[in-house]
Amino acid sequence: MAPTVPLAVLALVALVAPGLGVAPGCDYPAHRWCSSRDTAAACQVQGRCPSLPSPAAEPVQLSLYYESLCPACRAFLVLRLFPTWLLLPEEMLSITLVPYGNAQEKNVTGKLDFDCQHGPEECLGNMMEACLMHEAKNFSTYFPVIFCLESGTSVTKNLEACLQIYAPEVDSGRIAACVQGDMGVALMHHNAQVTEALDPPHQYVPWITINGKHTDELQAQAEASLLGLVCHLYQGEKPEICGSSKAPKFPSGCRR
Repeated sequence: MAPTVPLAVLALVALVAPGLGVAPGCDYPAHRWCSSRDTAAACQVQGRCPSLPSPAAEPVQLSLYYESLCPACRAFLVLRLFPTWLLLPEEMLSITLVPYGNAQEKNVTGKLDFDCQHGPEECLGNMMEACLMHEAKNFSTYFPVIFCLESGTSVTKNLEACLQIYAPEVDSGRIAACVQGDMGVALMHHNAQVTEALDPPHQYVPWITINGKHTDELQAQAEASLLGLVCHLYQGEKPEICGSSKAPKFPSGCRR
């Protein structure tokens, strides 16, 4: 590893011997060599600039394709995904939720309709959560509400109570209007298209992709220890919480 040299010494070297140890294409004065990572790279002095900030690491991207009444989906969301999101810094994990799962889209006399694996109640739950996301916009606002819905006795009947606890600023009337109107159908159509475009095609739910990729191994690791998986994949500085953990066994997935 190259020794760390104080900036003042670098500046002195530049004054005494301008070309010594600095890239020929460096057009910056010595006092700016360590001002940014790009400048240090241009002057090839990165190893001599101890104060340079570390490059920001990309968050681990997780997408969950699920349906609102599937027991395995609810278990993963409530017991794995939500606790992991709470435990990790925001910059480590980016989550996308797609409530649709094994539903089927159909065109009835020019109007879209949906059949869901667990019946009309699940279709309503899927659409409510899609409309909640649309109205609340911010992930940190709507995710606790979805956690509340999925962990409660009824996904479709507890919206008012969950909003009062976790997001009182969100208007339940707007969510209801979305569910009852064209916007809810449009949101479900979008989720249908996104789900059907999966490669490889989903075979069951919950279906988990990590950084846009799905494999049996990644699915198993996410279900066994999502926290450990995210900590392993994240390339930036890791918090103390990162480590191994054991977790309860999940119900089997909801197959198509």
